[in-house]
Amino acid sequence: MDGFVGRDRELAQLSRMLGRVSDGGRAGRPGRALLMRGRRRVGKSRLVEEFVERAGVPHLFFTASAQPTAAADLALFGEAVVGSTLPDASLFAAQQPRTWDAALTLLAAALPTDRPSVVVLDEMPYLIATDPGFEGTLQKVFDRELSRRPVLLICIGSDLAMMEALNDYGRPFHQRATEMVIPPLSPTDVQAMVGLSAAEAFDAFLVSGGLPLILDEWPVGASLRDYLADAVIDPTSALLVSGERALAAEFPAPTQAGVVLRAIGSGERTFSSIARAAGDLPQASLTRALRLLTDKRIVDASLPLSTKPSRETRYAIADPYLRFWLSFLGPHLPEIERGRGDLTLARITSSWTSWRGRAIEPVVREALRRLPDGYLPEGTAVVGGYWTRTNDPEIDLVGADREPIAKRITVVGSVKWLENRPFDVHDLNRLLLHRSRLPGADEQVPLVAVSRSGTTVEGVRALSAEDLLAAYRD
Repeated sequence: MDGFVGRDRELAQLSRMLGRVSDGGRAGRPGRALLMRGRRRVGKSRLVEEFVERAGVPHLFFTASAQPTAAADLALFGEAVVGSTLPDASLFAAQQPRTWDAALTLLAAALPTDRPSVVVLDEMPYLIATDPGFEGTLQKVFDRELSRRPVLLICIGSDLAMMEALNDYGRPFHQRATEMVIPPLSPTDVQAMVGLSAAEAFDAFLVSGGLPLILDEWPVGASLRDYLADAVIDPTSALLVSGERALAAEFPAPTQAGVVLRAIGSGERTFSSIARAAGDLPQASLTRALRLLTDKRIVDASLPLSTKPSRETRYAIADPYLRFWLSFLGPHLPEIERGRGDLTLARITSSWTSWRGRAIEPVVREALRRLPDGYLPEGTAVVGGYWTRTNDPEIDLVGADREPIAKRITVVGSVKWLENRPFDVHDLNRLLLHRSRLPGADEQVPLVAVSRSGTTVEGVRALSAEDLLAAYRD
């Protein structure tokens, strides 16, 4: 579909920052800097392109790539400036800076002084990888030149850990930039794009992960089955290629972390089962790989939420789209490329209900965290889950005052995400039993049931797909 959907909050934040540039700054320093981060293909670049188009100010948009040398990056940067709308971009046509210090200083001279402008450095981690001194050079030129001009400098990166670290204490850019995190499109935005019911919108979110490129290919009103029937058999669809490209960017060469990621994507959640699925990796190697994946925010490491400490860490793919891709698409790309996408589609169809039941749980927990006051008991600051080594019990939803070791359990709940199967008395009895075995919970702790098909019992707070969607909207 055409058009730009969602991102109202982010566009408003960017507009406010540009407004501060226009208003000027103290001591003649109107320039502002923004560090923007988000997962690959989440729409960061598209968001900024939409922003500069709406702002209608002179701008430069430079996208770095994995060039072998800093000289190659500099040459591409010069070409981008010449093709920009900056008033004195022709300065770069007559000169060819050989260092980033010279290039950024010349860029400052090309900026207008009588009106605001925007400079975008997309995929900045590539520039730092090619030239480790780039970060310090940018800080120096920003302090001496760019901050004195009415310019909004936007630095974009998909390496979440690196972009977050750029503003840390001791780093050159510390306290010089505002940070902005771009999440995937929410289930509410997904519903607006694909025009489905609340429950079906969550299905679309689990498959697309809220990635705009995938949703752009989703026909309005098309069911999940109809969309997959077309996308899975097309080797060039965004649904298939986005995961492959994202992983190729994160792990350009075969690594143990990549093997471990695929093991987790196949459904393994514990340290020992991941080690076996990854080829019986030594403990030290697996520990390093898991640390790398969690540092990169690709994998979530969670502990059970209760009033007692636990070491039963569970691992899961953080991004909903990658979770789907690693489960159903990545391992079977060869059969899709040889024209047998029908086999992949049949595999998705047969496993969808059970896979969705677990995949929806983190989405539900996030929705519960977003609920307005009054929906969950007072004092609910965190929402997680509880499990033991044997998964007896295993509780989908646990609300508490803090994590991972709570002082007080505030609510216990269950997620039943089946079609035409409401939360019934059998589910209630099971939840009551599990609550009795949760450290810190007693019969006074209220119950909540999140159900795709409603509930047939009393004594439990019921939340529907519509309620969850409203939580994301609010």
